[in-house]
Amino acid sequence: MRRFYVLLGAIAALVLPGCGETVIDSAKTEDALQANLSKSLETKVAAVECPSDQKVEAGATFTCSVKLTDGKEETATLKILNEDADVSVINLHSTQ
Repeated sequence: MRRFYVLLGAIAALVLPGCGETVIDSAKTEDALQANLSKSLETKVAAVECPSDQKVEAGATFTCSVKLTDGKEETATLKILNEDADVSVINLHSTQ
């Protein structure tokens, strides 16, 4: 099991949907995670998919699917650090 502590920072911007709850901007989180992991891993990241309805709650965790260009698939667990939606990768593991 590999551990990465990659701070995505304010890149994970907030979105306010019509229901009034604050959620993580999944598209920006996916882009930031893909760029950061591509720099950290020995292989490039082909795609990242994160949940689109993750509420911003400090201390909460959520997972994103990571597909590598070599065909491997990983799961990244991210932790929301604060109300500003700063997130950190706390775990990355293979799903195969």
